[in-house]
Amino acid sequence: MKYTVIIEKGPTSYGAYIPDLPGCVAVAETREEVVSLVQEAIIFHMEGMVEDGETVPEPTSTAIEVDVPVPGVSGEAAMDTAR
Repeated sequence: MKYTVIIEKGPTSYGAYIPDLPGCVAVAETREEVVSLVQEAIIFHMEGMVEDGETVPEPTSTAIEVDVPVPGVSGEAAMDTAR
């Protein structure tokens, strides 16, 4: 199964969560580490659900990136800043 994983960069670490698996999260110092840890977390979470007799949900969430202009900045500079 392929689940959508949201990765957020904080001041000192990275966090990851899976919208389709509430409570399934990972935190690490680097992006690469959080990607590895969240894969492990998903497997562990799903194993726990099966052991508890719960149904593992099908992935339904998706994510997109949206370019928007930055207020007060015009033209190409706005698009570069938003990325």
